[in-house]
Amino acid sequence: MNGEASHNNAESTGNLTRVPLSEQVRRIMLDNLVRGRWQAGQRIVERRLAMELGVSQAPVREALRDLQAMRLVESSPHRGTRVGDLSPRRLCQVYPVRGALERLAAELALPRLAGDVSRLEEHTEGMRRAAAAEDVDAQVRHGVAFHREVVRAAGNAVLSTNWETLAVELWTHLSLTRVRTGLHENARDHEPIIEAFRRRDPDVGRLLQLHILGYAHESIGAS
Repeated sequence: MNGEASHNNAESTGNLTRVPLSEQVRRIMLDNLVRGRWQAGQRIVERRLAMELGVSQAPVREALRDLQAMRLVESSPHRGTRVGDLSPRRLCQVYPVRGALERLAAELALPRLAGDVSRLEEHTEGMRRAAAAEDVDAQVRHGVAFHREVVRAAGNAVLSTNWETLAVELWTHLSLTRVRTGLHENARDHEPIIEAFRRRDPDVGRLLQLHILGYAHESIGAS
């Protein structure tokens, strides 16, 4: 489908005053991508989207810049702004980079997380609850928070910034949607990573990298 993309979901707008407008608009856009409401190649009209959301064009423009930095939308003078490539082929490009970044993050974070894995345990328990409820959205939230905690603990702002530009939440959601029966397995697979941090295993980075690449291969195979 190559028509114009629209928001088309009033419930997702929620209350646009709780967080900065550009961030809230960005989340709505990501949700549209995750839910398949926007397809690759669809045009996103800034003015139309702003009217649908009841906001000015400024936060929409800022959110689009963020998505463009993540390479989720593409902009050109003659074609305007359009939804980018969300295919398995693109996932094949994103996950090896993510795996390499998180391997480095885990190695840098090891001294800090070895003394306190409580936050990682909380998010893993959240993933278990989500799996029991077959709640993909909740599992994605806790799963991304788990990995973000590792990246945060690395204490490297450049690494963190590059990791955030990979749109981890979107790709995690698309991956888990393709292998929905793997929610319990996904939760369990984070436990060895916690144990590796707890025992100060110097191989924790490689373990985390293999974890990421394994789910990438599984989701691509299920496409």
